[in-house]
Amino acid sequence: MEDKITLVETLLERATELGKTSFELAKLKALDKTSDVVSSLIPHFIVLLLVASFLLFFNLGAAIWLGEILGEIYWGFLVVATFYLFVALVIYFLLRKWFRRIIGNFIVKQVLK
Repeated sequence: MEDKITLVETLLERATELGKTSFELAKLKALDKTSDVVSSLIPHFIVLLLVASFLLFFNLGAAIWLGEILGEIYWGFLVVATFYLFVALVIYFLLRKWFRRIIGNFIVKQVLK
């Protein structure tokens, strides 16, 4: 009878160890996927930051230049702002689903890689 109890205790100990090991493995896999996604997003973020800086200074220059052509500096800024309003409306109404699909596919590919 005592042999059966010892076997059951050993079996329970091994099952507990298997559960702990499986949990640790799942945590490590999740950490690996998270680090893959974050490490692939960081270079994209840096490039986005550099492009945004370029666009900021380019737009300031274009607005001042257009303002000089139109006679008043503020007219240049109004023209540039109107252009970006038009671009934003086009993206929102026509390309929103396309951008959403591209970004979603990118994240899924990184997670399933």
